[in-house]
Amino acid sequence: MAVMAIKAGATKDMTTGSILKQLIQFSLPLMLGNVFQMLYNTVDSIVVGNFVGKEALAAVGSTSMIVNMLVFFFNGFSVGAGVVIGNYFGAKEKERLHTAVETTMAVSFLLCILFSIIGYLGVDFMLRFMATPEDVFADASTYLHIYFVGFAGLLIYNIGSGILRAVGNTTLPLIFLIITSVMNIILDLLFVIGFHAGIAGVAYATILSQFVSAVLTLILLTRSKDIYRLVWKDLAIDAATLKKIFSVGLPAAIQSVITAFSNIFVQSYINHFGSGCMAGWSSYNKLDMFIMLPMQSFAMAATTFVSQNIGAGQVKRANKGTKTAILLSVATTFLIAVALFIFAAPAVRLFSKDTSVIEFGALFLRTNVFFLLANCVNHTLAGALRGRGDSTGPMFIMLISFVAIRQIYLFVVTRFVANTPRLVGFGYPVGWMVCMVLEVTYFYYRWARKAEAV
Repeated sequence: MAVMAIKAGATKDMTTGSILKQLIQFSLPLMLGNVFQMLYNTVDSIVVGNFVGKEALAAVGSTSMIVNMLVFFFNGFSVGAGVVIGNYFGAKEKERLHTAVETTMAVSFLLCILFSIIGYLGVDFMLRFMATPEDVFADASTYLHIYFVGFAGLLIYNIGSGILRAVGNTTLPLIFLIITSVMNIILDLLFVIGFHAGIAGVAYATILSQFVSAVLTLILLTRSKDIYRLVWKDLAIDAATLKKIFSVGLPAAIQSVITAFSNIFVQSYINHFGSGCMAGWSSYNKLDMFIMLPMQSFAMAATTFVSQNIGAGQVKRANKGTKTAILLSVATTFLIAVALFIFAAPAVRLFSKDTSVIEFGALFLRTNVFFLLANCVNHTLAGALRGRGDSTGPMFIMLISFVAIRQIYLFVVTRFVANTPRLVGFGYPVGWMVCMVLEVTYFYYRWARKAEAV
């Protein structure tokens, strides 16, 4: 098999140089890319909220929990692949890196088929499970059935960009996202306003745009002259490499899926307050995801930085990078949180002009927004731990915090305190704060203290 040399400019070696500069340079394109990726579903919500109605907005919002379960599982696999590839890149083991890329893509194609079938067949069952109101059910079902037909486009793009991130390349995935996000906006407006296709129109616009992003990513991986090049004749599953990928990726995937499943229970609590509250919760969640973009970007940067430096045997540098990434995440998120707290109502108004939607959305946003600073620590530390190959620790911590503690809280407050939208929505911060305490304690005693003793 032909193995290419590591090419300057197309990859980024993070084992030497300024830690702060490298994290910022790596994270900025990633952050912008995450913004454009988030625009897919957000633009869908804005278009249906303004041109179809609040029931359609509630339908799109209620589907995100179902989609996220499968996306998060696949992203867990992507995290595992990225850590293994990053380790090999940091250690300059070119043959093993090439094998890891081919194994990752071969398994990805199989998972795309499996997840698309599971998603499509399970739509109505999951909507019933969430106690989706009848005035929202039909639209939500239509949106999801169409979405899962083209689900593979999103998954292939995510795994391809994960491979590129592992070797420090965040620029080209950003360019692809900009192109396809603009395309999605144009198609949304064309199908909904021009063709009057309603909620089906935004679903078609999304899957067509995601398909284009997948094709562009595959073309890049195939035509690249770099080490991460996809060589179709070498496409095979190497058992030893797959075992390493799953040792990191499977715990991350399980944690993400169970957390997303737990959030379906949160959605079911919200659904009892009617479509106005559902649409407000949907709008809040879209804004919440935007606030989380910096922390997710710095968490991804921490994973790549740590995986490369652990591969190179530089443990203390890996720890310094983790601390720097946390500080960057907290500072950036705080500035965004201040702005959204002040302009909560105008931000929600982007999604709907309905007064009940604006009222509920602003309520959720102002109640929860500053507690996201705890989540900065959670995501960055989890990313750093996975970069070390430790995915089991953060999995158990997040399951305890985001699933068990959150569900206990919701059960207790709704039955013995008061069943109000504000208290139900506060279930998110409760999980975040417990997670931060547990994860900081775990990281210090499991990893940081050992490094200090070296």
